[in-house]
Formats: sequence, structure tokens, C-alpha cells
Amino acid sequence: MDFDLTEEQKTILELVDEVSEKEIAPLADEVAQKGEFPKKNIEKLASLDLFGVTIPPEYGGLGMGYLTWALIAERISRACATTGLIFGANLLCTFPLLNFGNEWQKSKFLPPLARGKSLGAFALTEPEAGSDAGNVQTTARREKGGYILNGNKIFITNGEVADIYIVIANLDKKRGARGLAAFIVEKGAEGFSFGQHFKKMGLEALPNVELIFEDCWVPEENLLGGEKKGFRIAMQTFAAGRIGVGIGALGIAEAAFEKARDYSKERIQFGRSISTFQAIQHILADMATKIEAARYLLYKAAWLLDRGKPFEKYASMGKLYASEAAMWVSTKAVQVLGGYGYMKDYPVERYMREAKLFEIIEGTSEIQRGIIANLILKEKE
Repeated sequence: MDFDLTEEQKTILELVDEVSEKEIAPLADEVAQKGEFPKKNIEKLASLDLFGVTIPPEYGGLGMGYLTWALIAERISRACATTGLIFGANLLCTFPLLNFGNEWQKSKFLPPLARGKSLGAFALTEPEAGSDAGNVQTTARREKGGYILNGNKIFITNGEVADIYIVIANLDKKRGARGLAAFIVEKGAEGFSFGQHFKKMGLEALPNVELIFEDCWVPEENLLGGEKKGFRIAMQTFAAGRIGVGIGALGIAEAAFEKARDYSKERIQFGRSISTFQAIQHILADMATKIEAARYLLYKAAWLLDRGKPFEKYASMGKLYASEAAMWVSTKAVQVLGGYGYMKDYPVERYMREAKLFEIIEGTSEIQRGIIANLILKEKE
């Protein structure tokens, strides 16, 4: 990998750093406490055209690739994990559109997503389908000129605030995963509504909503990638999405480490700062090492994706390692701060609650280990 950044990358990252530090990070505690969608943050990202980083210029984007997207998302997530996840969930919509959409679909849906005028979401998870992605119960029935969708989706990030949804439904249950299809469903479509807003351990302002389809009409031109291609679309989208989830976890780990490091220099015990104690130094050393290892796994996955090379193994490795590192680092950050770390006056308790989600979404740690094992066992010596 070439670790040198282009001048264009440096310029945009300097801008993102400034916005993240001065405008997004100061609002992170308020966003979490109020549990309200961070509209100002999203509008700011949209004003900088950041939602279009991976989208080609002909569809209104910047065409800068997934590594650049990862570098940007890392900074946003370090400032506010909620905003980072909203930013990442949008990628789960643009990726399948860009890679499986026809020219009409790309021309219609990508420009508003690139400009941040529309938000995107991806809907597969159901009460009986999560890790078992092939067990989708939402049905799609052919009708003249289109399809009728019936079923429920749960835990959908950006649910209700999004305008464009990629929805996985089953055209033929007898065929299992081979019967799945992907549909582009717009907010306001007949028969499409929203249900429960799920209350979570952390990330209270992140929209995770139930989607309800009751004889929802989808025109045939909104079928994505052809009939019975839904499982392939979902798996490839999830593979790319794991880079984004890993980056989100990385951002939390970095924020927790910075707070623990800074506090250790200021906290005086036994007449000296606790940063001079070997026990604390070892914790900080392990934190920094885990963060660096996670960062380079994820960067490599994004770098490979940009070059059209197999990236799935590194995406799963990066997601697995970064999410578990975020949980470990944030828990140790609470330990370094001691009693203060347990108090809501300090953000590290929030980081610990937020970090847990990353070990679950886009495939649990157990699922990632299965994917990695399957891939490495297929590799030639």
C-alpha cells in the first residue's frame, strides 16, 4: 500500500478535521443526551459534498474512492459515533446502486444521495433474518408492471429519516437465499410505513426503526440487479459495509484512547501523574497498538476495494478486530479514569456503551470469524 495522500485528499481531510473538531465533537454529548437526530451535523456534511465521496462525478459525486471515504468517516466517527453511523448507513444504499443499478437507476437516485439531499438506508434484518441472511420472510409478489411487498424489517439504521431504501425481499421462498431480490423503495410509497423506534443501550440518537410493508407497490423499474440477485447484492453490500462499521468502531477507540491518555497526564496520585505508573503505561501502549492494527486492516480493505481486488477477508478482519478493540479500549478508558470514568460528566462511559453495538451489526464477531475461516481455508498455498 502507498500511504502517501494526494493533495486533494490532504485538503479534504484538513477540512473534515476542522469541521469534526469544531462543530461535530462539541455537540456529541448533547446529541446523545437528547436522543435527537443530529440534523445540523448531517446538513454540514451535505454542504461539503461528503456524501458523494465514492460516487462518480457523472452522478454528482466526488469520485474519490473508498479509502478516502474511510479516512473521512474515521474522523467523523471519532467526533460523534452517531453521525458516523448515519454517514456509513448511507453508503449501504449508494454501494448497491452504484454496483448493481442500471443507468436509469443510477441517474435518478445517485445524484440526490451524492448531494445529501436524500439519505439512504439498507433493509434486510427481520425478526427471523439477521445472521441468517437467507431466511428473509418479507415477500415480493409479481404484479403487472411491478411487485407487491409484504413484511417487516427491524433495527434499520436511518429508518424514517432516509428517503431511499434498498429492501431485500423473497420472490420464491422455496429457493431460500436464491429466491431473494433487491428493490429500491422510496419514502412515501403506497403501503410503506414506519413502526417501532427501538430503544438502545447507547447511540440513542441513531435512528433504528421498524419498516412495515403492507401491499407496498414497487414499480418494475425499481428492481435492482434483476430477479433473484438479492442475496448476492446483500452479501457484497455487507462486505463493503463492514469497512464502514469497522471505521466507526475505530473512531470510538481513538476518542476513548485520547481521553484516557490526556486524563492520565493530569490525574495526580501519590504525588505524581498516573501516566508515570507502569500499569497505566501498559494499558495506553496496548490501546495504541490495537488502534494502529485495526486502522491498517481497514485501510487495506478499502484500498483493495478501490482497485477492484478481493477485499472481503480484510473487511471482515478489520471489522472484527476494530469492533473488539473499541470495546476493549473504551472499557479500559473507563478503568483509567476510575470513578470519573463511570460518571456521565465524562464521555468515556458513553464510548463504552456505544462500542458494544459494533460487535453486533453487519455480522457479529462470531459471524466474522466464520467468514474469515471460510475464506482462508479456500486460499491456495
